[in-house]
Amino acid sequence: MRKIIITAMAATAFSLAACSDKTQDAAADAASSAADDAAAAGDTVAQGAADAADATADAAKDAGATVEGAANDAGNAVEGTVNAAGDAAAKAGDKIADETKKAEANDKK
Repeated sequence: MRKIIITAMAATAFSLAACSDKTQDAAADAASSAADDAAAAGDTVAQGAADAADATADAAKDAGATVEGAANDAGNAVEGTVNAAGDAAAKAGDKIADETKKAEANDKK
């Protein structure tokens, strides 16, 4: 963008050599205004890029927190399932022991 502005300003300067003072002043004002507009546009683009970077960082933090929460929930569910399976196995073992004692007692009769 700077190259375009510099080229335009150089072309304007060469053409101004043949123009009147009024025309030269008007052209200089126009070139100055164009340079100011280009600078303002650059500032706007830079601010937009900074805002986009901030929004992306915030979204990444939110996504990380969501994933962490889901992982904790999944871990709790697995732990609950393992505990329930352990309890069921213990009850089954107790029932087997009781039935074994009953069978042994019947065999002795």
